Amino acid sequence: MRIEKCFFCGSNIYPGHGIQFVRNDCKIFRFCRSKCHKSFKKKRNPRKVRWTKAFRKAAGKELAVDPSFEFERKRDVPVKYNRQLWSKTVRSIGRVQEIRARRQGQFIKNRMRAGQKLADERGVKEVADHIHIIEKPAVDKKLLLEKATRRAKIKKPVAMEVVEN
Repeated sequence: MRIEKCFFCGSNIYPGHGIQFVRNDCKIFRFCRSKCHKSFKKKRNPRKVRWTKAFRKAAGKELAVDPSFEFERKRDVPVKYNRQLWSKTVRSIGRVQEIRARRQGQFIKNRMRAGQKLADERGVKEVADHIHIIEKPAVDKKLLLEKATRRAKIKKPVAMEVVEN
């Protein structure tokens, strides 16, 4: 059994699920749910519909170009069964998923960095706009510290005696 991809949204279609549409030119379209099928019939562009993977990749919200996607590509060439090749393939699938997860994490981190930079700039601007609120208490504390040090200099050291009962 094979896990297919939805033509419209790009999500997985497991065996026994989804809708299959065959056009007059024998092109097969597979859809994961009726929402995708209806959108296809309405001739909507998946790159313009915000909830599809095509939109996310076109808008730069998901990793679009990566060599690890090459492993997921559909291959129709039959290969003779070989136990050693099969075991190597199964081991490499886990490694490829690990590499892809790391790369996607790095991609998301880089994407979020721009937003963090904007938030930092907004914070600096807000502090600059409302500096009068911040400066006043700091000045008062500074004056209190100066007064306290002056009083400490004026006072004479007093010898402490221990009184026992």
